[in-house]
Amino acid sequence: PGLGGHCIPIDPFYLTWKAREYGVNTRFIELAGEVNSNMPDWVVSKVAAALNTRKKAINGSRVLVLGIAYKKNVDDMRESPSVFLMEKLRDLGADVSYSDPHVPVFPKMREHHFELSSVPLTAESIAAYDCVLLATDHDKFDYAQLKQHAQLIVDSRGKYLEPADHIVKA
Repeated sequence: PGLGGHCIPIDPFYLTWKAREYGVNTRFIELAGEVNSNMPDWVVSKVAAALNTRKKAINGSRVLVLGIAYKKNVDDMRESPSVFLMEKLRDLGADVSYSDPHVPVFPKMREHHFELSSVPLTAESIAAYDCVLLATDHDKFDYAQLKQHAQLIVDSRGKYLEPADHIVKA
């Protein structure tokens, strides 16, 4: 769904800035940055298309984002693409929730504002969402339970290898 963390999404642009001082072209770094920056938009378009095939719009749909840390099995949310996904979905009218065993309460952040707590994953809670978006593939998630009870899964991490009618790869 994109890159996160404190270095990879940011540090290459410092190199680009410094290289310009010496007249060095870093177009490949810039192109990679553009691709990475646009990944949340691409994933949201996959969510929209998947909901659309079920005759639903993002606006008014209940979307559960799985994992808001920038990488699996950590609680670090710096530059997390999950947060950008949540904002984009919310801005399009989705009722957004999240589940992350490493982040029980959405922290106060300078740029991102959500008053949310992590949703416990039960058969009933999973089934209550129009779409489950796998954004960070923590090992603590029960992927079989998710597959069994979710109405729709958009998998942005390639966790589900076997095809299923209700699983869309992003």
